Amino acid sequence: MTKHTTPDPNIQLYDTMQRQKVRFVPGTPGHVGMYLCGPTVYSDAHLGHAKKEVAFDVIRRALMHFGYKVRYVANITDVGHLQNDSDDGEDKMLARARLEQLEPMEVADKYFWSFFRDMDALNVLRPSINPRATGHIQEQIKLIEELIERGHAYESAGSVYFDVRSWPEYGKLSGRKLDDQEEGTREAVREEKRDPRDFALWKHAEPEHIMRWDSPWGVGFPGWHIECSAMSLKYLGEGFDIHGGGLDLQFPHHEAEIAQAEAAGHHFARYWMHNNMLTIGGEKMSKSKGNFTTIQDILGKHDPMVVRFLLVSSHYRSVTEMNEEAFASAANGYRRMVDALGEIERRLGDAPAGNDSALDAKIAARVQEFEDAMRDDFNTPKAVAALFGLTGEVNTALNAGAVGRDSLEQARDAYRTLGGDVLGLFAGSGQVAAQDDAPVIDALMDLVLKARQNYRLQKQYAEADEVRDTLTKAGIIVEDTKDGPRWKR
Repeated sequence: MTKHTTPDPNIQLYDTMQRQKVRFVPGTPGHVGMYLCGPTVYSDAHLGHAKKEVAFDVIRRALMHFGYKVRYVANITDVGHLQNDSDDGEDKMLARARLEQLEPMEVADKYFWSFFRDMDALNVLRPSINPRATGHIQEQIKLIEELIERGHAYESAGSVYFDVRSWPEYGKLSGRKLDDQEEGTREAVREEKRDPRDFALWKHAEPEHIMRWDSPWGVGFPGWHIECSAMSLKYLGEGFDIHGGGLDLQFPHHEAEIAQAEAAGHHFARYWMHNNMLTIGGEKMSKSKGNFTTIQDILGKHDPMVVRFLLVSSHYRSVTEMNEEAFASAANGYRRMVDALGEIERRLGDAPAGNDSALDAKIAARVQEFEDAMRDDFNTPKAVAALFGLTGEVNTALNAGAVGRDSLEQARDAYRTLGGDVLGLFAGSGQVAAQDDAPVIDALMDLVLKARQNYRLQKQYAEADEVRDTLTKAGIIVEDTKDGPRWKR
């Protein structure tokens, strides 16, 4: 099977702004402009990044499968993100640069490539465009100038702040009323701010601040929020389709993005999508709790495809629990599908011509079930369940005897398209053996099974059992059937 040739009009997604599932209608028929808030590259990526990146990678893949052409833009923050996400404190890039005795851009490049190595391992597609904040200073300055001209921002002591009182809609995404935001604000009122809730668009750079650029307001650097407004509009245009990110970014980051863009007179994102968080042992991941885990740490213990399978087994809007039991369950479930696909590909070599109409109907029903799940707000748990259903039906047919080549090809294509192209599985170390290796492996296994059969004929049962036990330890299952021994991974 292949992806749809015409865009599917029946996709529903949950829009955070409208607080409900709605039918997705792109601004330009057949095309989707999608923006994702990417990482601040000051340290190795953690499991929270994996959850977000895999979630939106699947959404992108699903849209492509349903016939849409997707421009996928994901930014890289390499300046302006201060400690504790506030307008005060040290830039995270500078803090890490001092710690590692590197230039800030050395830090940015080091963790930029580290991030993409992690994403490659998890089979996350590279963005269409990957803009970096430091490469778009002029675009950010221009947007700030537009805000000042419209009376929604003001300059003070070399810095520029967004005037939240001038924009009553501030808070509409998160549902926070402006008057309710004053209590518990995370910072004291700076003397140059008119209101504690005003946020920085441009910050004055002190003499010791290394990352600095000239601006109409003096030497400084951009605030954290302004980059995403400027870069999404630059590469996706007015009223682009989908803006995504983690639930933790909904306020203040995404709220600030909307205010900056719309107050400057730009039509911003039409749909907002947020992935939920993950927990480890029932608790949110946190360095203070001692359960902070990087992607590299987890990939040192688990197959990347098992990690991805665990992530897609929960809905992007649900909390994902990660513990050893969950990984063990994911490994077993993923192996079932890999084994079924491997057995299909092994059987194709000498499969008889023709098809099994009953199996074909079951495969078509599972494909429909999978696609219906993905149309319904990208419901990956239901989609995975459809693949498990397909696995059970394929295994039943294979155990019953020979299956026609046409049916085997249909089952193989369903796995590769739905599990591979849409869910992003069956890649890297978890994939089925490459086609070039299959004849060699088949020939070796034929020799091993013949040797075991000879042991049995000569009543050397201990030796036959030893062969079988050795294969079992290597992940190979031997089944004795009326047609002779068979093996599978």
